[in-house]
Amino acid sequence: MDGITVIGGGLAGLTAAIACAEGGARVTLFEAHRTLGGRARSSEQPYVANDGTRVFYSDGEPFRWLARRGLVQPYRKLGLKEGRKARVRYGGTLKAAIPRPLIKAIANRRLVAPVDEDFASWATRRLGADAAHVVGKVLGVVTYDHDPGRLSAAFVWERFRRVTKPRFPAPRYIVGGWSKVVERLATHARDLGIHIEAGTRVTDLPTGPTIVATSLDAARQLLADDSLRWESGRAVLLDLAVRQAPGDLFVISDLDEGGFLERYSSPDPTLAPPGESLIQLQMPVRPGESKADTLTRLELLADLGLPGWRDRLTWRRDATATGRTGALDRPGQTWRDRPAIVRGDGLWLAGDQVAAPGLLSEVSMNSALVAARHALTALPTLRVR
Repeated sequence: MDGITVIGGGLAGLTAAIACAEGGARVTLFEAHRTLGGRARSSEQPYVANDGTRVFYSDGEPFRWLARRGLVQPYRKLGLKEGRKARVRYGGTLKAAIPRPLIKAIANRRLVAPVDEDFASWATRRLGADAAHVVGKVLGVVTYDHDPGRLSAAFVWERFRRVTKPRFPAPRYIVGGWSKVVERLATHARDLGIHIEAGTRVTDLPTGPTIVATSLDAARQLLADDSLRWESGRAVLLDLAVRQAPGDLFVISDLDEGGFLERYSSPDPTLAPPGESLIQLQMPVRPGESKADTLTRLELLADLGLPGWRDRLTWRRDATATGRTGALDRPGQTWRDRPAIVRGDGLWLAGDQVAAPGLLSEVSMNSALVAARHALTALPTLRVR
């Protein structure tokens, strides 16, 4: 049985390793940290907060790939209870109804957006300035970017169409948080005979077929390849645990500033102790804005969705997500223009900023599955580097 090395134990690395092992290869996986998961890690109990506002979308192939292997069960769907507690911030106030400009954009979702034009220009011409604005702000949570309007129209519109599909809502909430998925992936990997070495940083490429499933920054250093760069978003993340109150909302989509608030413990009460709620907030950082100023904007959003939260606070953490939030495609770019998965000479890349389609974490998994297929095909004839 031939061997494949996977460097990186996040979602991409574990997916690639499992796909290779299922294809009959002997696999060794190295992870620099002591724990697996990468950006899919969650905090420790009793407050289980994911590393960012994360859900799986059930209409994507990566979710189906995981579900076929029993790696995301059990999960929760959104229900009427959550729907009644959903609001948008628009014009400085909270509204239960969808604003007309957003309805107009949804009604025209069959439009095809160009790759070469920025979204703001295209959407303003086709939908009007107000609709162009609100669509961009809806996607603040998806892009982690302060101004999606500057990005490729095709890139932004594809994501908007995805999150407003007629069968919405497609999000699935994994009971116990994303760390449970990581645990199941790791267990499945070991059951397949994959050798996992956590706490082992690889500084020199091994011989034989190798999949590098790290961030682009780490891959650039390991491979000494300065071309491994792509734009990503920047946002401040805020996690809060509060004692429950009847007035707490489930979600706020901030159509004024691109922020987002979601009470994750509503579909999954296991994420917080009894009688408490776990809320995650995200706000894209404006150019030149400090973390403290962005946090202030997030706290004002929390004031709207969680009245009196400061007096009910039981746990809090915050962080800045920079360059680790997935790829952003500028006008004239598509996912095919990102760093290629196939690097030649028995080397492949996987991750959320490489040349693969998908929404958020789906890029990591899609690229991992493509890399695994190539690695398996190359095994019989590969020359040692």
